[in-house]
Amino acid sequence: MTEVLLFVGILVAIFVGYNIGGATTGPAFGPAVGANIISKGIAAALMSVFFAIGALTIGRQVVDTLGNELVTSTEIFTLEANVAVLFFIGGALFIGNYAGVPASTSMTAVGAIAALGFATGELNVAVLGEIAIWWIVAPIIGFWIGGVVGRYFYTRINEWVAIEENTTGSPLLSIDTSGHVPRLGTVAGVSRREWTGSLLVVVIGCLMGFSSGTSNIANAVAPLVGSGELAEDPALIIGSIAVAIGAFTIARRTLDTLGNDITNLPLTAAVVVAVISSTIVVGLSWIGIPASFVVIATMAIVGLGWGRATRTTRLSDAARGEETAVSVGALTADEEGEPSPEIGEEKVSDIPKASDLFDPTTTARVILMQNVVPLISTVGAFLTFRYVPLFGF
Repeated sequence: MTEVLLFVGILVAIFVGYNIGGATTGPAFGPAVGANIISKGIAAALMSVFFAIGALTIGRQVVDTLGNELVTSTEIFTLEANVAVLFFIGGALFIGNYAGVPASTSMTAVGAIAALGFATGELNVAVLGEIAIWWIVAPIIGFWIGGVVGRYFYTRINEWVAIEENTTGSPLLSIDTSGHVPRLGTVAGVSRREWTGSLLVVVIGCLMGFSSGTSNIANAVAPLVGSGELAEDPALIIGSIAVAIGAFTIARRTLDTLGNDITNLPLTAAVVVAVISSTIVVGLSWIGIPASFVVIATMAIVGLGWGRATRTTRLSDAARGEETAVSVGALTADEEGEPSPEIGEEKVSDIPKASDLFDPTTTARVILMQNVVPLISTVGAFLTFRYVPLFGF
């Protein structure tokens, strides 16, 4: 019976990893796919490799937090409980992926494990409090860094980098499967400048994939590792393979949502947001804190737009109470490579409306599911462990 439960637990962990691949590939490579730089197949391959690198290095710290520190006794990680916890994590994420929305895997996993600890009286409130504090502080940090970059550096970055979108109609990089052996296909007639900008967007996507691996691998394997039923290295490898399967399959939905439906975010802005968010996530993973990349990135976008919009007014003018037009659409105020105007010299009329940047319907669906998915995992796990006698708590 024990062997059967362990096998089921591993299968459910694979299911969780599969859904993590679906939820995290979109945020990492959505801009590159949406800008027609790489195909979905290339995005999935890169995500698989860099996620595994992050998981096998820094990801171990987050596994230790969720598997050993979030609860005061790892004895509650029985095989039955592990299967149930992973089921709620994977099931909730699957709902988000099916809706095409990349939900926060960290919040979903922490919610399920914390529910187990709370239902059994073994929750480490201090560790949960530390995680919760960072969940509040990290998005604020992302917002203010985005704001500073938007006000003082964004137009310079835009001028220097000059990222241009691919207008050829085909991805610059794709996998050609017309022959017996798949090979890398490229598009002819692309300028060096376009290749340089495109390469930068892909490199940033790889950084995001790495940061996802550092934070999210624990969500799939921490209960099994914490219980001692599965050694850490095999668990990390199994989880990474499951993520790769998700990246090549169900992630196509979230790639469409993040690459095309929700936003027309300029590539320069997407690169800035990715660097800010990935750096924060990797830093938190280094100290063992599971972080939500999606939430941090969202606040970085808002901060970047706010800082960018406030360039129409000098700080001295704002101190005198003069009105400042603030719009997230300010991110599209300049064309790539356009010379940077001085602060206070930009025209308010040049700032597009926020509706030109975000699709309201898709954005509302994303915000709703971002809150519903972790709630399903947490509430479902708590009610199960508290009132279902099967687990013997």
